[in-house]
Amino acid sequence: MKSAPNNFYSDFDFECLEGTRTDDYRTPFEVDRDRIIHSAAFRRLQSKTQVFLSGEYDFYRTRLTHSLEVAQIGRSICTYLRRNSPLLAEDFYIDADLVEGICLSHDLGHPPFGHSGERILNALMKAHGGFEGNAQTLRLVTEIVFSANGERKGMNPTRAFLDGVLKYKSLHGQLKNPENHFLYDEQKPYVKFVFGGSTAPSHFKPGESLNAFRSIECQIMDWSDDAAYSINDLVDGIHAGFITKQRIEQWATEKNLKDLEAGWITEVLKAIGSGDLERRFARTIGSFIKACSLTERENFMGSKTNRYKTELRIDPEVKGQSSLYKNLSFELVFLSPQLHQLEHKGGLMVRRIFETLVENYVTQPNSRLNLLPAGMEKTIRATKNKQDRFRLICDHIAGMTDGFAVRMYKRLFEPDFGSIVDLI
Repeated sequence: MKSAPNNFYSDFDFECLEGTRTDDYRTPFEVDRDRIIHSAAFRRLQSKTQVFLSGEYDFYRTRLTHSLEVAQIGRSICTYLRRNSPLLAEDFYIDADLVEGICLSHDLGHPPFGHSGERILNALMKAHGGFEGNAQTLRLVTEIVFSANGERKGMNPTRAFLDGVLKYKSLHGQLKNPENHFLYDEQKPYVKFVFGGSTAPSHFKPGESLNAFRSIECQIMDWSDDAAYSINDLVDGIHAGFITKQRIEQWATEKNLKDLEAGWITEVLKAIGSGDLERRFARTIGSFIKACSLTERENFMGSKTNRYKTELRIDPEVKGQSSLYKNLSFELVFLSPQLHQLEHKGGLMVRRIFETLVENYVTQPNSRLNLLPAGMEKTIRATKNKQDRFRLICDHIAGMTDGFAVRMYKRLFEPDFGSIVDLI
């Protein structure tokens, strides 16, 4: 396998779950990225909710456009650090293709209807290992991203890519009734693989401590995600009319902001009245990229890979600006009755579909109703373990787009909707 002309990475980073790949004209990390881009799971992001339901208007962001923006920011951070960090060099740098692939993957596991769908699925799967978007992303890339005729397999990722996707490393069973930020218990071998066959030392406690222990590429992805949605969710909220000058001024007054925070709000108000909203906030993204630097760190992984020898530092002032924008969007958009009503409806649809599939395939496993596409039908009928059937049902629902979930709900529960020639 051809490797990048870059001494930052070694065979340890290039090793794949299923051993070494066959020779290719691309670097191992280019292969990882390309396999994501050409997957059906990635294409489905175009019809999954980011803030507003996909398809409601053409110009609002979806999970796909958000992922593309995160990938661009991630690549730009790599370029900026390579040119400016004294800890990097011309032949010793963080691979932008690797970071791009990780960024493109970061939301692959998210179900329809945004975080509402994620919460509902986790509640429904509470006694069966839970549901978490990041854990589902890991499940996709390791086990099920390629599915055809009842056969499911992963993309055989490199260790560096897999580690970069692992935003969380704590298992569901290690935490007490977790709402999020966990992996499925059966994914423990993947955590062990990214650590090179070992486990994290005991001082990394399951929960916040272990989840915060991330490779440098994962840290870049996480900040790129923060930068993208803290700014672009704000822009979408302004376009949608949820965030107006009057509402911002009222919100700022209620919060009794500090001088610096008030200055950031003033910039938002100026942007709204400028007629140049997108361009002004694009410059803000640039400042978020330039807020990055690297510091050295020591830990048990440092002897195995350079990916754990450095830590991403974000200028505290810029981090505060990002948090302020996120809070503004959350309180003026995400807490609005309009979004909550739609989230409630989406949650009801997910719940009813899940319960119907469980009744047909788990409670009454010998039912003759074929409610799933042929490949999934074949897989679930061949699965004897009830817990595994729950997970397969969860996989199917998590993979749905918003529109697919709505259409399936209508076919199942609305008498005058649906046709025998519908695509399922």
